[in-house]
Amino acid sequence: MLIGILSDSHDNVPYLNKAVGIFNQNQVSHVLHAGDFVSAFTAKPFVNLKCKFTGVFGNNDGDKLLLKDKFKDIGEIYDDVYEEIIDGRKVILFHRETLVEEVAKSKKYDIIIYGHTHKIDIREGDPLIVNPGECGGWLTGKSTVAVLDTEKMKAEIIELK
Repeated sequence: MLIGILSDSHDNVPYLNKAVGIFNQNQVSHVLHAGDFVSAFTAKPFVNLKCKFTGVFGNNDGDKLLLKDKFKDIGEIYDDVYEEIIDGRKVILFHRETLVEEVAKSKKYDIIIYGHTHKIDIREGDPLIVNPGECGGWLTGKSTVAVLDTEKMKAEIIELK
């Protein structure tokens, strides 16, 4: 199964449109957003997504009630943490990096997905750790997302140009 991963989109709708296109083109089954949508209008590109969508809030998300409302027909956004078994893999999704090492040591999860740092971080092993970098491209000048293959337990970074 393929999972699309993005984070820190920070209102950059053109790159969100590109990300949705990449996820649809790769026929991902589920997209996970690791926070910092920022504004509710960022829901519009996800209307075109052809799979399940789940996100968590980040530290820069504004009107959370409005964000949840705008995404209600697309998928669900959780306040802090999302945990689920996806394709037989125990997955945890959150925004901030502060818990990554502690959660990894717990060995409770097969896949840890986080955002916040705007830096790509892929650590293969047990668990697999993925930070897709920043979709928005505002801080690094590089807009990236990831596609994760749950069977191979490998994530690939895709730069949006």
